[in-house]
Amino acid sequence: MLLLAVFCCLLYTLLVPSSAQSDSNQPVIQLRLAGEKKKHYEGRVEVFYNGEWGTVCDDDFSIYAAQVVCRELGFTGAESWLPSAKYGKGEGRIWLDNVHCTGSEKSLAHCESNGFGVSDCKHSEDVGVVCSSKRIPGFKFIRNQANSQEGLTVQVEEVRIRATYSHRKRIPITEGFLEVKDGGKWRQICNEDWNQMNSRVICGMQGFPGEKRFNTRPYKLLASRRKKNYWGFSINCTGNEADLSDCKLGREIEKKGNSTCGKGMPVVVSCVPGRVFAPSVSIGFRKAYRVEQPLVRLRGGAMIGEGRVEVLKNGEWGTVCDDNWNIRTATVVCRELGFGSAKEALTGARMGQGIGPVHMNEVECSGFEKSLTECYFNPNSLGCSHEEDAAVKCNVPAMGFHNRLRLSGGRNPYEGRVEVLGERNGSLVWGTVCSDSWGTMEAMVVCRQLGLGFASNAFQETWYWQGDSSADAVVMSGVRCSGTELTLEQCLHHGKHVVCPKGGGRFAAGVSCTMTAPDLVLNAQVVEQTTYLEDRPMYALQCAHEERCLSGSADKADPSSYRRLLRFSSQIHNNGQSDFRPRASPQSWVWHDCHRHYHSMEVFTHYDLMSLNGTKVAEGHKASFCLEDTYCDEGIQKRYECANFGAQGITVGCWDTYRHDIDCQWIDITDVKPGDYILQVVINPNYEVAESDYTNNIMKCRSRYDGHRMWTYNCHTGGTLSSETEETFPGLLTNQLSHR
Repeated sequence: MLLLAVFCCLLYTLLVPSSAQSDSNQPVIQLRLAGEKKKHYEGRVEVFYNGEWGTVCDDDFSIYAAQVVCRELGFTGAESWLPSAKYGKGEGRIWLDNVHCTGSEKSLAHCESNGFGVSDCKHSEDVGVVCSSKRIPGFKFIRNQANSQEGLTVQVEEVRIRATYSHRKRIPITEGFLEVKDGGKWRQICNEDWNQMNSRVICGMQGFPGEKRFNTRPYKLLASRRKKNYWGFSINCTGNEADLSDCKLGREIEKKGNSTCGKGMPVVVSCVPGRVFAPSVSIGFRKAYRVEQPLVRLRGGAMIGEGRVEVLKNGEWGTVCDDNWNIRTATVVCRELGFGSAKEALTGARMGQGIGPVHMNEVECSGFEKSLTECYFNPNSLGCSHEEDAAVKCNVPAMGFHNRLRLSGGRNPYEGRVEVLGERNGSLVWGTVCSDSWGTMEAMVVCRQLGLGFASNAFQETWYWQGDSSADAVVMSGVRCSGTELTLEQCLHHGKHVVCPKGGGRFAAGVSCTMTAPDLVLNAQVVEQTTYLEDRPMYALQCAHEERCLSGSADKADPSSYRRLLRFSSQIHNNGQSDFRPRASPQSWVWHDCHRHYHSMEVFTHYDLMSLNGTKVAEGHKASFCLEDTYCDEGIQKRYECANFGAQGITVGCWDTYRHDIDCQWIDITDVKPGDYILQVVINPNYEVAESDYTNNIMKCRSRYDGHRMWTYNCHTGGTLSSETEETFPGLLTNQLSHR
């Protein structure tokens, strides 16, 4: 019996792979994330073992194994893992196969597997992981193997530019000593091997499009007086990396106390801010902007520096397909627009679907192009839909905007009474904002400033939220925003002379925010194809007259007279990321007895006929008596139906159609003289419901009326054409839809 036990024990030792044996016999490995990434904390898992980089097979891989990989690289954990070479096929050996981890192991080498180099996989089965973006506090980078230097990436907890004392009050901080946090301590980097490409990557991470030269003399003087604590390695960046973690580790720096980095000094980095963040226009990054007509823009993003990527081609704006879309290409877009490198390259219309053509597909950039339009793309690649629109999130400078504003008393961090840091009697105090003229646009700016996305509601009464009683006094009034401002302070307001008859307290302004928003777009082609004239007798227009759908002259018209109506259909799509819902609750909808229906929005669209100089000659309006899903894209279920007092709204991916033959779907042109005009349709004209993009809420057509017939042509949605083309359509560029 004893002999049998000894034999079994010996057999177990022979069969169990090396990675499952005792710690003293554990193989030592290094890890990195490689391949075609969309963010810097994801990629193909690569292992350095026995002097060679290789990959890991996806067989039996799990989220527990992904947790071990991410923690070994200094991240707090894993979000997911991806099989089948989603980040591209690796090269060399497949080091690990059939990996089984419990999730508590300190290294992937400690997990059970077939053993190193024992695999029946191909590189089409290379596994990848998506780690959490957060770093482990106090994480210390350790290079396990002397010869693993080649190809090993930089893994540090944090990076910062530390300004000199005289520059610390400048916002943003664009210049100073570079420091990396490793093992919980901030350390400098020796500049003996430092180059411009390294500075370019650091500036990109800090939200700046480029680096510049600086005066080294004051820094040398400062460095000679300070105690230095150097990081143990140099860094090798090629310049097209989006993050320092994608740069290769350089040589090890020999630590010699005060003599460390004897031929050099701590690295200093100086960056050029984009125009939006520059203290003055002259300092701004001029190369990143074509003031006359930009060729690339972002749309649909909640925060500054994020959105769907759109490019201008042949005078028309279009989108970019997400095939091959990666963080390197996204970084070209970000730098071109005056931001830093890309935080994330987004696919699958994550920032909403665009309209118009898809101009570029299979885009490939080197990372050094001045514009996305200089990158290679496949002009022959067809078949991309707007469901594949590419988007970006860019690094932006730390401006400290969120420190001057807060939400108080809400049930969650996304809502509350708006409180701002304002000046009273010579000191800064927290106070409220007067709710007179407070609306969606102002709420949008508040949510953006706090990094909380879009506004879902703007409140003019906040008595139900118990804010800070010491902040009840009104410190800001008369606020009016266009919606594009970065801070509430940038909006028009009364300044130091606060005027608020209602006072603060229960009448203070409030908001609720959301990370997603709808985006309504009118189908211009449908309007153009369905326009016609109808002469209709007054006696058949009693209900429409009652709902103010006819021009003023109809009030005195004879019941037997006729009105000339310009009729057309409206097809309104929701291309956003959340459903479009009326702001008013069903209990407050207004019943209209004549037409026998409820109005959930008293003004949903404006219809206007204007002269070529923008003067209104005839108008109509459409209350939303029935917001519902008429049709939806394939695979999307209808959610809103008006029958039987049902819920009203428009689902993402669906559209609501107002046919040309229903009441009020017209403009009364009875009094209009023959001539050339502009037909304008505006959706959600009073900004009653928050949307991710208001520029596409307006549609204009050229119209010619000869007294008998109406020709409608060149219909297009706001923001779809270049500024040169849109000069013939006043109002499209400014998006001045109405004045509240």
